[in-house]
Amino acid sequence: MHSEQSRCQSVSRFEDLINHNKGNPQTRLKVLVFLKDTRSTLGKNIMSILESVRFKYHPIYGDIKNLPLLTDNTKGRYSLIIFDNIFTYLRLNLWNRQMLDKYCRNFDVGVIFFQTPGSVSNKDTEKANQSTQISGFPISFVSGLTLKDYSLNSLSSVLRIARPAGTIEGNLPSPGEWTIFNNYNETLYQPIAYAQQVDDGKSFFNFKRKLKANLYFDPNIIYETSQKEDGGNKLVTVIHDTGYCDGIQRIIFGGNLKFWMHKVLFLDAATYLSRYKLNIPLERYVQVDIDDVFVGRTTTRMTENDVNALVRFQNEVRKKIPHFRFMLGFSGKFIFHGNEEENAGDRLFLKIHDNFSWFPHMWSHMQAHLFNNVTELCNYMDLNRKFAVRHHLNTSSHYAVAPHHSGVFPVHEQLYYCWKKIWNITSTSTEEYPHLRPDHKRRGFIYKNIKVLPRQTCGLFTHTIELDKYPGGPEVLINSINGGQLFETILYNQFNIFMTHLPNYCQDRLAIYTFDRAFNFVQTWTHLRLSQEQPDELANKYFNLYPEEKDPIWLNPCLEKRHAEIWSKNKTCSQLPQFVVVGPQKTGTTALYWYLTMHPHIVSNKPSPTTFEEVQFFSGSNYLKGIDWYMNFFPIPDEKTVMFEKSATYFTNPLVPKRLSALLPNKHIIVVLTNPADRAYSWYQHMKSHGDPTATTHTFHEIIRSKKKSSTPSVTSLQHHCLDPGLYAFHIENWMEYVSPKQIIIVDGEKLKDNPAEVMYWMQRWLGIKQVKDYKKMLKFDKKKGFFCQVQENGRNKCLGKSKGRKYPEMEQKTREYLDHYYREPNKRLYALLDEMDKPKPSWLVKQISKTEKDIIK
Repeated sequence: MHSEQSRCQSVSRFEDLINHNKGNPQTRLKVLVFLKDTRSTLGKNIMSILESVRFKYHPIYGDIKNLPLLTDNTKGRYSLIIFDNIFTYLRLNLWNRQMLDKYCRNFDVGVIFFQTPGSVSNKDTEKANQSTQISGFPISFVSGLTLKDYSLNSLSSVLRIARPAGTIEGNLPSPGEWTIFNNYNETLYQPIAYAQQVDDGKSFFNFKRKLKANLYFDPNIIYETSQKEDGGNKLVTVIHDTGYCDGIQRIIFGGNLKFWMHKVLFLDAATYLSRYKLNIPLERYVQVDIDDVFVGRTTTRMTENDVNALVRFQNEVRKKIPHFRFMLGFSGKFIFHGNEEENAGDRLFLKIHDNFSWFPHMWSHMQAHLFNNVTELCNYMDLNRKFAVRHHLNTSSHYAVAPHHSGVFPVHEQLYYCWKKIWNITSTSTEEYPHLRPDHKRRGFIYKNIKVLPRQTCGLFTHTIELDKYPGGPEVLINSINGGQLFETILYNQFNIFMTHLPNYCQDRLAIYTFDRAFNFVQTWTHLRLSQEQPDELANKYFNLYPEEKDPIWLNPCLEKRHAEIWSKNKTCSQLPQFVVVGPQKTGTTALYWYLTMHPHIVSNKPSPTTFEEVQFFSGSNYLKGIDWYMNFFPIPDEKTVMFEKSATYFTNPLVPKRLSALLPNKHIIVVLTNPADRAYSWYQHMKSHGDPTATTHTFHEIIRSKKKSSTPSVTSLQHHCLDPGLYAFHIENWMEYVSPKQIIIVDGEKLKDNPAEVMYWMQRWLGIKQVKDYKKMLKFDKKKGFFCQVQENGRNKCLGKSKGRKYPEMEQKTREYLDHYYREPNKRLYALLDEMDKPKPSWLVKQISKTEKDIIK
């Protein structure tokens, strides 16, 4: 009793510290993960957990020659360090190990180690016995054991989520892959978890001999400890280095993450060692939807007894989960379509309707994407609304679920419109965003003011009615409940909207069986607090916690079978561009756009009434209008047509690479690069010609040399738009996070201006255009205009408008010299980056970088 009281006080202190850290920029720090190799199962499990709880991480594979940058000026970049193999740390060269240790001490960062038989080679074992670089670890271990009967140290200061509720009896998974720790000083090390050895018929003498043969400790410092708790002799398999020796706290796992309690302890270790900067709240919101009420064939529908059992179970759950109430989804057309007993169950549902919250499906469970006429869809929904009014069903939650998730994602505009008009829906849920699998990456978004939450599965489907017929056997479901997938879902997700179906509550009532045991298991072995909120309040909490998810990321619906099946047949993904000219502005992108449209088989988007030839879909508020809006700018092409878009605002916008690559994966992007000094001057003159008051009252030199502290916001803004786009390497590197270098086409802007025919020849080859046109016959230099124009059939030239090809005064020499110096280092980085990408270098860049600098760069 005393130990549990101290544990509760410890949890309370954790929550105080976590609340103190809320809003702290350091809570967004990454986890630095060192992995043995890309094939490491343990490494994949580590990354999967980090992704599930939304901890950002940076993985490094294999032996480490150079550490990544650990700090930004005076701030640390990482709040936790993880090694899936303790010997990766021990093999660090002295300099790297000292640097890493210094970082941990200076920024109070802890380390998680894993020690399993797979991480120990004969060479490592020999080193462990002989190396002098291990004096900071006065501890020994033995690996390769089979263990049983796992328990937690109730006095451990690390435990937060994990609840020490007794012994987890039975053999532990991964036999022969466990490690235990021995010969430690209790001042330096604190046990976190214990287990016992499985009796394999060998004497304990042989076990101790094996222990001695695998010692890993400073031979000058050996401590004997009893490792006794509650009078029993237990083996320590997770241990906490308190940092007494060197100021660095570490937690060492003597096993992998296949054991469910290790996943709980992993999260606790991450929270504790990061000083609570990495944490997930203890609150877990649970909502259980029962889809398809009144829908189902005879013998799979609920009787009166089943309905009464549902009410009894709901009342029992409320004792553990405040405000718990089942959410019932109805399609009114199918009521009283069962046998006599099942129809009696339907009548009882209607009689005691106030016991539940109700949400609409569709009148006859039809999929929304099959309705392209919005009036027909709204009228169809209204039938279900009238049914709800007639039977006094409580639909005040303003929550709905689309049958088979149709229309939620990929978005069907008509569904969102009718949901608002007929039901005033404010929230829904789906398992399809961004993809069904992997389920730990499901996320939420907001569209048309309807909040879409991620939906989870509990392992029950319409066909899972009887326990002994469960796919794979009953043990599959039982294991999912007892630490498996269902338990992990609740552990990792603060918001759990579970999908179940009407048949799961009849026959063996598997849903009641599942949730009864799942809720008990969670509350027995963890300190997680289960509760329920109304759907709209749940959605508000979700997006307050994850505001970065509010804006959706549109994907190509045709690239995934499940998405294509719930997308309107009237739509086609061929109505999307096959390449995009992304900018930057004032480098010749308009001229390139014009040249491309001269080709009979290359078609651009239709003009926008506000942004002319540029759609600017990916870079602004237009993105939230959805892909239907975007596709309306493009015709349905024939087999020969290649469509493209040009929006020069895309290049510098940090949101665009992720958005564009999601909708148009593996499509070419075209970047036009001119001398950044000339580009900056051209932008200034562009703004001046449009009457910008800042440009008309300040010289170009004044703008670019202005100091931020003494400048007005308008001067700072103009300076930013002049100078920042010319930091080409920085922006291209942002694109390369999402786009392969093979898909990036670099165009020399100066060559495009002086010799467009040659550029267009190569452009057609790069894009794979089948019918290559000779632009020498299509373009002619116009001396009066000062640039190339299109040759028409009547022999006259067709040129771009008056705003193109303006003659500007020469840039002042002092300004030119300043800009050449300003861009010198960025241009060097660009030169090196284009080398790495195996791209041709623009002529102006080659001229700017001297031979000496080229040799240094290489």
